[in-house]
Amino acid sequence: MLSPPFDPSGQRYQQERIAHWDWVARLRDRWQGWGGAYHRRLRQVYRFLVSPGLRVLEIGCGMGDLLAAVQPACGVGVDFSPEMIRRARARHPDLEFLCADAHDLSCLNETFDVIILSDLVNDVWDVQRVLEQVRRLCTPRTRLIINFYNPLWQPILSLAQALKLAAPNLEQNWLTPTDLRNMLNLAGFETIRDWCEVLLPLPLPIVEPLFNRFLVRLPLFRHLALANFLVARLQPLPAPDVRVSVIVPARNEAGNISAIFERLPRIGRHTELIFVEGHSRDDTYAVIEREIAAHPETPARLLRQPGIGKADAVRTGFAAAQGDILMILDADLTVPPEDLPRFYEALRSRKGEFINGVRLVYPMERQAMRWLNLLGNKFFSWAFTFLLGQPIRDTLCGTKALWRNDYERIAANRSYFGEFDPFGDFDLIFGAARLNLKIVDLPIRYRERTYGATNISRWKHGWLLIKMVVFAAQRIKFV
Repeated sequence: MLSPPFDPSGQRYQQERIAHWDWVARLRDRWQGWGGAYHRRLRQVYRFLVSPGLRVLEIGCGMGDLLAAVQPACGVGVDFSPEMIRRARARHPDLEFLCADAHDLSCLNETFDVIILSDLVNDVWDVQRVLEQVRRLCTPRTRLIINFYNPLWQPILSLAQALKLAAPNLEQNWLTPTDLRNMLNLAGFETIRDWCEVLLPLPLPIVEPLFNRFLVRLPLFRHLALANFLVARLQPLPAPDVRVSVIVPARNEAGNISAIFERLPRIGRHTELIFVEGHSRDDTYAVIEREIAAHPETPARLLRQPGIGKADAVRTGFAAAQGDILMILDADLTVPPEDLPRFYEALRSRKGEFINGVRLVYPMERQAMRWLNLLGNKFFSWAFTFLLGQPIRDTLCGTKALWRNDYERIAANRSYFGEFDPFGDFDLIFGAARLNLKIVDLPIRYRERTYGATNISRWKHGWLLIKMVVFAAQRIKFV
C-alpha cells in the first residue's frame, strides 16, 4: 500500500513545478535555445532502442516529440503540465496525451511494451514512488528506458541557463547511475544495462557527430557525457513448465545421430527434436530417418534445409518448431545434450531472456578447439561485450536458448542487420541486444568431436567475423 503522494512540502514542490513547466511551454512558442541538438540526439538514440509499432508510454512527455519519434502503434504521453499537454495534442493528434502526475498514474489501466522516462527523474519529488507507479503498467517483457542528467554537468547547465542558452530548470535531483539502480531495485525492477550519451550538446557540424557517436563510447570520455541511460525490466518470477523445441542442424553428422536420441533428456513439459539436414555428403538424412523410426517415444521431425549455412538451418528449424522455448544443439555433440536442462532452467526462472553457451570458462578437452580458434574467440568475446553493452564471453558457441516470442521479434527486425551471417549466432545475439533482452552466459564444458570434421574455415570465417565486428560497431555501438 503506497503512502499518500505528497505532504505539504511535496504539494508546494509540485505546484511550483507545474507553474514552471507551463511557463516553459509558453516560452518555447517563441524561443528554443540551444537544446535542439541535445533533443535531436535523444530522438536518434530512442529510435534505435525502441522498434516501431510497439505500445509505448512516455511519462513526462512534454510536447510529445520524443514519443512521436519512436513511431508507436499505440503511443500514450503523460505530463502534469496542462500547457505542455495542450501543445502535444496539437502537434501529434494521432497520439494520446493525458494530463496527470507521475506520482499517481491511476488514470492508466493498461500495460505497455516500452515505458520511457526521459529527463524526468531529476525533477520529481519522489523517484521511488514514480517507479512503483510504473511497475503496475509493466509485463515481464516491458522495457523501462530512463535517461537522466550526469551530476558533473550541473555547473555547465546552470551557466547555460543563466545565459539564456538553455531552458531554465528549478532545483534538480542529481542522481548517479548507482542511485537509480538502487531505487529501481527497491521498486521491483532489475537493471539490464546502462551507458552514457551526448558528450557535446551543441549544433556543430562534423564535430557534434564525432563527439556524440564515437568519443562518448570510449573509456576516457564516456563518464563526461551529459546523459546517463539505463534499461530495466521487472524483477523476474519463475514461469511454469513449458514446451521445448531442440533444433539440431546436421551436415555430415551420420555418426552422431544415435547418441543424440540416447542422451537427450526430457526438458520441460514436452520436448520435441527437429533435425535440419544440410546437404550432407554422407548418409546423415537416412540415418536420422532410421533413428526417428527406432525411437517412437521421442517426438522428432526431419527437415531438409532449403538454403546453405547454419543460420539458414536454424531459421528453418525455428519456423517449424512448436515449443515455447527454442534451443540449438549442434549435432557434433561438442556441447553435451545433458547440459540443455540448464539452459531451460535459466530461461524458466527468468534469470535471463537469451541464454548463451560459453566454452571458454572450463578447461577444454585436448582437441576440442585449436589454439588460434581459442585466441580468436577470446578477441571476439571482448569486442562484442564492448559493442553490445552486456557481457558476451563466447560469440560462437552453437548452443543457445530463447523464448519463441522473443525470436519472432528478432526475426521481425532482422532487416536492421541484414542477412550476411552464415552462422546464425550473430543474427540472434545482435537481435537480442537491440531488443534489450537480458543476455546471460551459461558456462559449459566443451568436448572433442568424435565423428566427422568441423565445418568452420579458420581464415575465411575469421575474416567474416572481423567484418561483422565492424558492421556491429556501425549498427549498434556508434549509432
